[in-house]
Amino acid sequence: MAKSKEKTADSIKREKKFKQLKADLLNQLERSGNEKSYYVDLINDYMHLYITKTLLQEDINVRGVRVKYDNGGGQCGFKKNDSVEQLLKVNTQMLKILEALEISPDVDDDLEDDEL
Repeated sequence: MAKSKEKTADSIKREKKFKQLKADLLNQLERSGNEKSYYVDLINDYMHLYITKTLLQEDINVRGVRVKYDNGGGQCGFKKNDSVEQLLKVNTQMLKILEALEISPDVDDDLEDDEL
């Protein structure tokens, strides 16, 4: 069976969804009149967090919410996948950036279907 292609930051940046989300955020920023470099930098931070969020979701999809561990001393078992907690923190930070920009991402119907 073929192994699925692992997502990387570069592959996420090339995705249509990534490009469209960034363009939508920049358009909203332009419409609001906040095109100063500080706000554009916040959008770049948001997009970096989007990449991190996507990679964390991929890790959870691949390994699950619990992962096996073996400490080498004869102890093994399952522990929580740290990506779950990190995902929540990244989502919170992304929301804070959107609140600071006073904008929200415009998402097309076809892109919403990807999330379902």
